[in-house]
Amino acid sequence: MASYEGLSAQEIEEKKNKQIRKIWLVAGYLAVITAIEFAIAFTSIPKGVKNITFIVLTIVKAFFIVAEFMHLRHEVKMLMYAVVLPMAFVLWLILALLIEADAIFNVLFGG
Repeated sequence: MASYEGLSAQEIEEKKNKQIRKIWLVAGYLAVITAIEFAIAFTSIPKGVKNITFIVLTIVKAFFIVAEFMHLRHEVKMLMYAVVLPMAFVLWLILALLIEADAIFNVLFGG
């Protein structure tokens, strides 16, 4: 919650307007990224490239959501690391499982 102690009415209004502009800016970024994802979904790009692009864009959107709307951007560094590092390990786990599943599929079905 924002602290407005000791500020004049004009300073409070300016601070609120700045916060509202920032929220709309982040919402605009999210809308543009979603529009890019939507456009890519209907192109003839190879499936593997599409999947990687969607994963990267989804991570970028997640960063904006967590940083701005969950206020993580304004927290101390150790709290950020406590959130980001486990996420990195989970992403690594997902990638490792996908690679292993593809290898098992190729062995079993000769794909």
